[in-house]
Amino acid sequence: MRNLILFSLIITLAFTSCEKVIDVALKDSEKQYVIEGAVTNRPGDCTVRVSKTKNFSDNNDFEGIANAAVLVTDNNGNTTTLTETTTGVYQSAILTATTGNTYTLHVQVNGQTFAASCTMPVMVNMDSLYIEEESFFGKRLKLANVQYTDPVGKGNSYRFIQYVNGVKEKNIFIRDDDYSDGNISGITLFTAPDDKKDIKSGDTVKVEMQCIAPALFRYWFSLGQGASGGSNSASPANPVTNIEGGALGYFSVHTVQSETVVVP
Repeated sequence: MRNLILFSLIITLAFTSCEKVIDVALKDSEKQYVIEGAVTNRPGDCTVRVSKTKNFSDNNDFEGIANAAVLVTDNNGNTTTLTETTTGVYQSAILTATTGNTYTLHVQVNGQTFAASCTMPVMVNMDSLYIEEESFFGKRLKLANVQYTDPVGKGNSYRFIQYVNGVKEKNIFIRDDDYSDGNISGITLFTAPDDKKDIKSGDTVKVEMQCIAPALFRYWFSLGQGASGGSNSASPANPVTNIEGGALGYFSVHTVQSETVVVP
């Protein structure tokens, strides 16, 4: 018995001595410009943010790039020059998008030029917003649900943004009409259980519904899947962009509407 105990102790020490901390050396990648632009059907809701990528070890704060030339031109030849309101943030108080029109973004910064085009889709109304309880691994969760009627004809895509007590959720909620063309459709805005963030009675929930172009559906889908290394992606990758010239990000021309409900 003593020999057996001694042998077990030696084996345990041997395996323990093999453990060591492995530090992965993450190489700094070449910086790329990031452009995040949106024009909507709401007056004064045109904003383009220009920044650069950061290394893994850097903080996640937005550090805008100043003195860029940012212009948006519609298919009728009307050009709007955006004003830099804060460092790296360019806006227009007069540009409002119209369904069926195509808008082209041009960004010139430090000798480089980037461009992207997007057509404003048809606005699909949000029919209702309501809260429903569902069970998740034995826990009851209050979840926001949106219902809408998809028009006949494939190609409609949607993005939903949820705010709880004025705080924007980071989750990406998107839908297309590949399997729901022309039908009454709905989406449950599911978020993983978190005692600090779970929706509770008395909370105010606001949901913004966007009708987005198919290219933007691909962007948000790839951001939620490949960029996080999830699903069938072996490793993280940059999301699919509609910006030409080597920049990351997106240019979206979309409709916006929102509804608010107080959780019972």
